[in-house]
Amino acid sequence: MSGRVTHEMEIGSGPSSRRHTQPSSHIHKVERPPQQNLLTEFQTVIKETFFHDEPLKAFQGQKSHTRFFLVLKAIFPILEWARSYNLEKFRGDLIAGLTIASLCVPQDIAYAKLANLDPQYGLYSSFVPPLIYAFMGSSRDIAIGPVAVVSLLIGTMAQNEIDPKKNALAYRRLVFTATFFAGVTQFALGFFRLGFLIDFLSHAAIVGFMAGAAITIGLQQLKGLLGITNFTKKTDIISVMHSVFGTVHHGWNWQTIVIGLSFLAFLLITKYIAKKYSKLFWVSAIAPLTSVIIATFCVYITRADKEGVAIVQYIKKGINPSSAHEIYWTGDLLLKGFKIGVVAGLIALTEAIAIGRTFAAVKDYNVDGNKEMVAMGTMNIVGSMTSCYVATGSFSRSAVNFMAGCNTAVANIVMSCVVLLTLELITPLFKYTPNAVLASIIIAAVVPLVDIPAAILLWKIDKFDFLACMGAFFGVVFKSVEIGLLIAVAISFAKILLQVTRPRTAVLGRLPGTSVYRNVEQYPNATTVSGILIIRVDSAIYFSNSNYIKERILRWLSNEEEDLKINGRPRIKYLIIEMSPVTDIDTSGIHSFEELHKTLQNRDVKLVLANPGAIVTEKLHASEFTKKTGEDMIFLTVADAIEMLSPRIKELP
Repeated sequence: MSGRVTHEMEIGSGPSSRRHTQPSSHIHKVERPPQQNLLTEFQTVIKETFFHDEPLKAFQGQKSHTRFFLVLKAIFPILEWARSYNLEKFRGDLIAGLTIASLCVPQDIAYAKLANLDPQYGLYSSFVPPLIYAFMGSSRDIAIGPVAVVSLLIGTMAQNEIDPKKNALAYRRLVFTATFFAGVTQFALGFFRLGFLIDFLSHAAIVGFMAGAAITIGLQQLKGLLGITNFTKKTDIISVMHSVFGTVHHGWNWQTIVIGLSFLAFLLITKYIAKKYSKLFWVSAIAPLTSVIIATFCVYITRADKEGVAIVQYIKKGINPSSAHEIYWTGDLLLKGFKIGVVAGLIALTEAIAIGRTFAAVKDYNVDGNKEMVAMGTMNIVGSMTSCYVATGSFSRSAVNFMAGCNTAVANIVMSCVVLLTLELITPLFKYTPNAVLASIIIAAVVPLVDIPAAILLWKIDKFDFLACMGAFFGVVFKSVEIGLLIAVAISFAKILLQVTRPRTAVLGRLPGTSVYRNVEQYPNATTVSGILIIRVDSAIYFSNSNYIKERILRWLSNEEEDLKINGRPRIKYLIIEMSPVTDIDTSGIHSFEELHKTLQNRDVKLVLANPGAIVTEKLHASEFTKKTGEDMIFLTVADAIEMLSPRIKELP
């Protein structure tokens, strides 16, 4: 076979693709009508973007009643695994459900206060949403309920619109409205298969945002931990510190401080024990409930509430009342609720998907992201109509659920049943629960969100990622949760734009003793070929980066020619562009190549392309660019190009 140009056309895709290689002096374009090319390309983009998991494949060739049952299983995954459910699995789910219930009850009461709601609304949110998720969710390990970050987010954003103390009803209605739109946002993302949008919030930005939110949440709990009555409504660290130290002589309550710090130390010690000895995970799981029971008993027998120790006082008894009539369906507050709901829904969804995928990877099963979004959206839509605020996957509860040996989502059902019993029978017993112990529970719960090792790793691997992390962190801590989130999103988008508009290019050289060509910076022993400059473009070529790529290639050429002139070596006669990483090219890219070709002609340098892909080849032929360069200037590999062009260099003047 000739070492000259061969055309490689892939039929189909994936590992089973068949390759046909035709030796030729130029690349043959695939003979398809232009309309068919465009249609095929469009269909491929749609499939890979929205239907890469082939959701309709299971329905092909099935009878009507079978398809109906498959639809039901797709909506309610419980129908899939319920058939193989047995007593042994239930035993594990029962233990796990009871364990996470002991953790969720005190946390729910505390998180409701973080959202500026009465304690019962936290319990409501751990009753209805987990039941719905158990039927519709695809994760076996995730535990559903209110979480600290989302509670803070809703509390601060809603508080900016309505004062929860002066107008508690209007504030509560706004929260339910926000919860409804959070659910709508999540459902829409899943139903229309737009889940990839949440990936625009990078891991680095999430690490920084979560750490900043954890610091902010901890600072907010100083009010309950120190017994301060008049506390700032702002969340930035400067305002909080001013509020804390401005009341040090007349606003702190020593009994409250003793209670808060004592139980905070107890909770942190139990967390350390559980982390060091994994079999003792239950110690940390029951610690919050144990703290509430002991603290409530101590306050009751000593009547410390008469000495200024703030207590819960009253939790409404009974199951969730309907709240559909309380959602704002018209007016200015509808739009405000929509704004809060979209932000809270996206943050809640990001956290839940990350948790679900983490535990699914450990247990080696798949979590369907789109089904998760639909399930989360449905439970929050229903929750908004049953007096719940935004619920999502809780990392602390999910970790305990996993360690306790859960097998299926039945653990969520068990937890919901325990919360139901709590609402019906036990809520009056929380009357003397001190706010200080609830503050200590929240602080202990958010400590793991400050992931210092992750930040250090970001610094070591990617400085831009570290910048995104720190930007989100300082935005939350020094300004507000919304500003921190905005910074996180902005930096994530900036990174994407930077990588798209400024792709990497590299000069290639031949590795000694081989016909392999690699980056000369990565492999210093790689040698360049006299009279030939080889440049690799490491991305698709679009309107956003085409001009930069052209200028970068010309800069490489100018730098190389200067070095050759200084060293008295022959000038560059051929410029080879290695195009195997170039997955696509648009009209702007082709136009830039045409400009590059003209510039090189003026410099008496010939443009050569090596290994363009099938799509790129078709577009180059369709634009007739190959006629301008000459089809004999397009090769299958860099090695083929060098083999063919090297003899010509000696012939050129």
